[in-house]
Amino acid sequence: MTAPTVPAAPSLLRSDDAYSRSTARATAAGRGTADGTDPRPSNVLFVVLDTVRKDRLEPYGYERATTPELSRFAEEATVFESAVAPAPWTLPVHASLFTGRYPSEHGADQGSPYLDDATTLASTLSAAGYDTACYSSNAWITPYTGLTDGFDDHDSFFEVLPRDVLSGPLASAWQTVNDNDYLREMASKIVRLGAMAHERLASGEGADTKTPSVIDRTKSFIGDSESGRGWFAFVNLMDAHLPYYPPEEYREEFAPGVDPDSVCQNSKEYNAGVRDIDDEEWDDIRGLYDAEVAHMDAELGRLFDWLRATGQWEDTAVVVCADHGELHGEHDRYGHEFALYDELINVPLLVKHPDLEAERRDDLVELLDCYHTVLDALDVDPDTVVGTSGNDGPVARDPTRSLLSSEYRAFDGVADPDPGQRAVLEADDDADYAFMEYAKPVIELHHLEQKASKAGITLPADHPAYSRLRGARRTDAKYIRADLIPDEGYRLDDDPSEQSPVDPAVDNAVAATERALARFEDAVGGAWTDPSETDTDADALAEADEATQDRLRELGYLE
Repeated sequence: MTAPTVPAAPSLLRSDDAYSRSTARATAAGRGTADGTDPRPSNVLFVVLDTVRKDRLEPYGYERATTPELSRFAEEATVFESAVAPAPWTLPVHASLFTGRYPSEHGADQGSPYLDDATTLASTLSAAGYDTACYSSNAWITPYTGLTDGFDDHDSFFEVLPRDVLSGPLASAWQTVNDNDYLREMASKIVRLGAMAHERLASGEGADTKTPSVIDRTKSFIGDSESGRGWFAFVNLMDAHLPYYPPEEYREEFAPGVDPDSVCQNSKEYNAGVRDIDDEEWDDIRGLYDAEVAHMDAELGRLFDWLRATGQWEDTAVVVCADHGELHGEHDRYGHEFALYDELINVPLLVKHPDLEAERRDDLVELLDCYHTVLDALDVDPDTVVGTSGNDGPVARDPTRSLLSSEYRAFDGVADPDPGQRAVLEADDDADYAFMEYAKPVIELHHLEQKASKAGITLPADHPAYSRLRGARRTDAKYIRADLIPDEGYRLDDDPSEQSPVDPAVDNAVAATERALARFEDAVGGAWTDPSETDTDADALAEADEATQDRLRELGYLE
């Protein structure tokens, strides 16, 4: 379906896309109905399909029947073809979804794995009178990281570690430690413990999916909501994250005869060069992955059907996306570490809202725009609800970043542009750009080195795992800057699988994308070129009380 064209001033047209922003629907002025009522939904359901590749979903052309429920949903939603995640892994992406900021702005990564006093989307909506809840089985979405801040109710079904490890005074102590570079390595052990325990305990046939419990808890929250304003439910479903142990009925359909314990379930073994995977094994791995996606789809359909049966579907805006994708041998990588390829950052995004047509759109979208879209859907202005308080205050609602607005990505009138808007506004062309970042990991690098060391392998100094990455992407071109390995440019229109790097010196689109990235880097504080220096303040634990330090000793983090 083609959206009706809305006239727009030439200065607003900054797109090289087939679907220009000039065709966005003018809805902001026409939400009221003839009887004076407001058709705006009073609820928002936001679902993240963790680690789900766009090309494994039926609405995006996958030939296997992995997602019949999403296909049904797509019939009444806008399906976005060019949605770009700001990072290739969970923590920084969710922090961007919850703050409207790029990773360099909010600072949540594995070196500093928490949102530091940021006013989140949930905080703003809760202050505006909405009931808010977050349910997930992802270990990063916990009180420790700050991603659950502002939610009236939240639960992580990641049950390997006791709740007090990632919350309360212990979390405060780890934040104190983490603020000091010298002790940051020690602080990261708490997260490493979680990762290793998850790897050890969340594998095998005993690794029951938590998704049905997440869906049930979401239904209970919605059913119990008594707010006169409405509710905001955020759900993260983790089935498609390694390791893959899908329920038997889905395994038999999508990976018949495949024993999950017989295939490589540890991406670090492959990425470190310890374990090889042949074509047949990749097929088995992909079959298990498809089975996990199919199970998630069925459970999501159960929630959607319940909303329809209880009469809440029409009154609920629904956002479904992935936070990042996954590599299954492409670019000689496994998992979602050490890269910014499109399999990781060009993610599925489907949105149901009365201000959006049921159609497909291929204009460029940044996933962090969902922050503004939710505020717009519920007509909440953070400045009015919670005010501003310096860097810790909420990002103001911006119609140029709302998918529901006729001004979407028309950045010309923005008074105080963010780094991405600034990089687009200062362009010498009419193209639109999205930006992504990947700081050096802690957990993945630790596991990679551990696997390599045990196999007697020495990782080269220029291994991609040691490199920080930033990238800029438009619909037809991409440029990735790295601090230790060669930069990579691609023409996505001719080479969508990013197999043949293109030198910006010989391609105008790639050159323009590299310039856009340089402007973004300048706006966020400069390009990553040299390793950061280390501080040596050994008194960073002084703020932790005796009981907390005793608990740390019990866990083995203090002598």
